[in-house]
Amino acid sequence: MPGTLFVVATPIGNLEDITLRAIRVLRNVNLVAAEDTRRTRTLLQHYDIHTPVTSLHEHNEQEKSPELLARLGAGESIALVSDAGTPLVSDPGFVLVREALAAGVRVEAVPGASAVMAALSVSGLPLESFAFLSFAPSRRAPRRRWLENLKGEPRTIVFFETPHRIGDTLADIAEVLGDRWVVVARELTKVHESVYRGWASELVGRDIPARGEFVIMVSAREQQESPDLRGSSVLHGEPSIADRFCHLTKIGALSRRDAVAQIARERRVSRQEVYRAVEAAEE
Repeated sequence: MPGTLFVVATPIGNLEDITLRAIRVLRNVNLVAAEDTRRTRTLLQHYDIHTPVTSLHEHNEQEKSPELLARLGAGESIALVSDAGTPLVSDPGFVLVREALAAGVRVEAVPGASAVMAALSVSGLPLESFAFLSFAPSRRAPRRRWLENLKGEPRTIVFFETPHRIGDTLADIAEVLGDRWVVVARELTKVHESVYRGWASELVGRDIPARGEFVIMVSAREQQESPDLRGSSVLHGEPSIADRFCHLTKIGALSRRDAVAQIARERRVSRQEVYRAVEAAEE
């Protein structure tokens, strides 16, 4: 009897963002097929999991899949994981899943972290319907044509972007789509997590660090934001200093001193100002 191919979601940053079921599956399967074996081994070591790991990435998926299918056919179970988040979402694994289904192998989802869903959940944009579009084209002309085709999109638009293109892409959004409300999520669940909200023209001028992983969300053409939103300091800026301090010390596990120093660098204020804001929130 064939084994089972488990499609397992793994943390997108914080290693605590993994389900108990995912830990059990990773511990009990015969093999873990990973996009990046080094990153996956770090995760497995964190949870004292000793399951063998093999690579399955975009450059070897075609030739590696038959070997994995043979093992599944022989009754072994395999966990498919990507670098982070849910496999197959802009990540390898489609070939293996498709061939496993064609061969009558049970394919089972082990849901969990997703950068797309995490970003959308804090965006403040309507989520009844949204369009996920993977990565924007890397070159300017194709990217602008791509955005032109999205002008009439009636849903919230969400896509990934790389650090070195974030500024150019925001400029193209402002020029091609017009002054839409845009949310940029950076390094979600990591120590340097930041969420930037504002009109496209405003975000072009924001000092957004060109480092890490980005999710961009754009309001649909029909979404006319209220004047109150335009003036909202909460939606325009980053989290308050107190909220940022809490995140860094509790989630990021930084010391009080290191968290204050980091916020001072991020906000370009003195450490004393950070201390005063934190102490005022604690009173």
